[in-house]
Amino acid sequence: MKLDPIDLRILDAIQRDGRITKLALAERVGLSPTPCWMRLRKLEKVGIVTGYHARLAMRLVAPVATVLMEVTLGAHRQADFDRFERAIRDIPEIVACWSVGGGVDYVLKVMARDIDAYQRLVDGLLERELGIDRYFTYIVIKTVKEETALPLEELLPPDAKQ
Repeated sequence: MKLDPIDLRILDAIQRDGRITKLALAERVGLSPTPCWMRLRKLEKVGIVTGYHARLAMRLVAPVATVLMEVTLGAHRQADFDRFERAIRDIPEIVACWSVGGGVDYVLKVMARDIDAYQRLVDGLLERELGIDRYFTYIVIKTVKEETALPLEELLPPDAKQ
């Protein structure tokens, strides 16, 4: 789907405020409500908009340890990657996982009740024999910046912005 400037304004607006009303969205992007809503539905239908979420201040809900974990597997066959990825998808405390290039295979973001709970999670991963050769742990002391809105203007090629 080719995105035009109005589509990009719609995407920018809804990722900054997922609860924006139809009328406010239409006003923000310069369309009447019905065509604006039809465009948004089309963006959802083709899979560009994948959902709407609330962002929580988790530390106000409960104390939590945020941990970044680098994982290197011992073997690098596709079956090894598949086994590891299947296993971590089912662990709710692993809130993000990226397959990366470079010196490690994966970077995970783990949200645990505390450091002991994180270590029990790691122990469980190791006991499951998922092929983990090495792992490194980085405890997040303070979140300096964590954006959920993507910088569309900066990411798109110049010809896509028109």
